[in-house]
Amino acid sequence: MAKAKKLPSGSWRCLVYSHSEPVTDDRGHPVLGKDGKQKQRRIYESFTCDDPSSYGKREAERMAAEFAASKERRGKSPSITFGDALDAYIASREAILSPRTIMDYKRIRRNEVQNLMPIKLNKITQSDIQAAINIESVHHSPKSVRNTHGLISAVLAQYRPDMRLTTALPQKVASKLYIPTDQEIQILISSVRGTALELPVLLAAFGPMRRGEICALDSSDIDGNQVHVCRNMVLTPAREWTIKAPKSYAGDRYIEYPDFVAEKWKGITGRITELNPNMITERFATVLRRAGLPHFRFHDLRHYSASIQHALGIPDAYIMRRGGWKSDSTLKNVYRHALSDQTVAMDAVANAHFDGLYNTRCNTIQKNP
Repeated sequence: MAKAKKLPSGSWRCLVYSHSEPVTDDRGHPVLGKDGKQKQRRIYESFTCDDPSSYGKREAERMAAEFAASKERRGKSPSITFGDALDAYIASREAILSPRTIMDYKRIRRNEVQNLMPIKLNKITQSDIQAAINIESVHHSPKSVRNTHGLISAVLAQYRPDMRLTTALPQKVASKLYIPTDQEIQILISSVRGTALELPVLLAAFGPMRRGEICALDSSDIDGNQVHVCRNMVLTPAREWTIKAPKSYAGDRYIEYPDFVAEKWKGITGRITELNPNMITERFATVLRRAGLPHFRFHDLRHYSASIQHALGIPDAYIMRRGGWKSDSTLKNVYRHALSDQTVAMDAVANAHFDGLYNTRCNTIQKNP
């Protein structure tokens, strides 16, 4: 069995041989070995677990062993259709992926890339996949199409690891985030004061916590001003709300809140709010409308929190830990949409400096006496 190795980041990685590919030069011509035969490049599948403990090592090795065993079984079993393979893939992950992710997978199974479903796995070609993606691109956003292609790629990696996709995907579109200003946050807080939405708004804007995390938060998870984020409320395929562990390792975290937020949960026993994520979204939209504020998502309060911390000079590593982000890609996207009021202030500072630089005595034309 392949052994996992620890990476500099602390994660565990296990490599398993998948297949070999012919080697070509920059012009696509075969590269020959000393025996006159075309050289082959060994391709490995990588299985990584972010948990730095011994559990992470065992988990990486378990995934690698599962891949190796399934690869061997695939070589001995008759071909199945892509639809059957997708069903098997979804079923094998229902116990480990979030209910929302499974719901998305099943929606794709029912409604998307239907021309691929009846094709035998050993007959499916890159042209088939490209045609399916082209059709999806007509009616869906680039992000949705890429998510669908990601699922196709995952299924083929599981059941046809010899196939490497070169699909042309629609160009990514820069997301348009709205980050509320300090003034808008002040108006919002005044508008929700004394309502069921007050504490959720404070937890999101000054935490930042997600809707599902707020709805699942229990008084037993709070110690003084510190909140242990260790639960998440999600919607099951049966359209029922359930509470489970966070969707990622980074999601389990501790947040120290300011005193004015901690005062709001004093005396509460059990769940901090009786609202579910959908109720928060609906009530939040109503509050914005009545307060005369521009429409933005409840989730954008997290972006506000991250942007403020960044503007205060707080290191990204701390912001990521506080917000439960696994990588800094989201933060970088947020920073590109800098707070408008902070932008005005920073523009004024920069322009004042440039004005002073230009209007120094040496750069000013002196009139003859």
